[in-house]
Amino acid sequence: MPGIENVKREYEEILQQLSDPELISNWDKFGELTKKKIFFENIIEKEKEIQDLKNKIAENKSIISAKDDLELVSLAETETNQFQEREKILEKELNKLIEAESQPASEEENAKGGSVIVEIRAGAGGEEAALFVGDLFKMYSKYAQLQGWRQKTLDSRPSELGGFKEIVFELKDGDVFSKMQFEGGVHRVQRIPETEKQGRVHTSTASVAVLLKPKETEMKLNPADLKIDVYKSSGPGGQYVNKRMTAVRITHLPSGLIVTSQTERNLQQNKINAISILGARLLDKKITDEEEKMGDKRKTQIGRAKRAEKIRTYNFPQDRITDHRIKKSFHNIEKIMEGELNDILEALKNNGE
Repeated sequence: MPGIENVKREYEEILQQLSDPELISNWDKFGELTKKKIFFENIIEKEKEIQDLKNKIAENKSIISAKDDLELVSLAETETNQFQEREKILEKELNKLIEAESQPASEEENAKGGSVIVEIRAGAGGEEAALFVGDLFKMYSKYAQLQGWRQKTLDSRPSELGGFKEIVFELKDGDVFSKMQFEGGVHRVQRIPETEKQGRVHTSTASVAVLLKPKETEMKLNPADLKIDVYKSSGPGGQYVNKRMTAVRITHLPSGLIVTSQTERNLQQNKINAISILGARLLDKKITDEEEKMGDKRKTQIGRAKRAEKIRTYNFPQDRITDHRIKKSFHNIEKIMEGELNDILEALKNNGE
């Protein structure tokens, strides 16, 4: 497919441009190239899936023509029909993407914004706090799916038992900020941990920060202000996820802010992730500084909770979630933890207006 070859060629050119350290000073171009990179990766992945399906169809046709095992032949025929239907759907989607690649973005697409970066960190409670971080991440991920948002993990530090000491992720493509803006603060959980032998209820905490991601025109970064270190990605127990130097640590010298990313196997992608986190933290710092200068003039009744402010308690034994800012409780905790957050978020929004 000629269009695919052009996409692959442009994709390689974009990777080359993104590897230029001076590019960080041009936030507009950096953002534009990153968007194109993600778009082209979607096309390349779809084309790869089509090729995989073609290979499977060819293998099944060999089985069908051989007629050695009638049961296997029947299974291969059924699979082939399914694969061919899926191939048709993917080819239509691929053609649309290739056509869209040559068209300018619509006004509706340009209007989409309000992307956020969410940071969740374990607080008091050791391993149970890390497990709670994992539960909150799952809750927000499920909610994002229900809203039709796109999500991307930018950085994480897994814990020994499958939770996270820290996880950072981006949510975009929808009215993300308007719905997520009140989630920042300390979330407290009361439950019997998996590690508890005597059935006692423990209290643990996790902090959530919701940072508005800056638009390309809102942030300029000077390469001279950045110290970039590269190291090996690691997982729980200090075990190396891979042996290559793919993890990135960026220090913003003027502010002292430090960001990291190690979720991707690709150094360049981790660098892009780290820059996204840094941009969001710098914008958050700017907004916070401005609010402090303005006093209470711009703050709503609820406001953007500070990281140290306890905002919500998840009480599993009593099947109750209480939001302390609006002094209201919600039941059916399991359902809420599966992403059904609308009742809570609507109550917060109505109270904050």
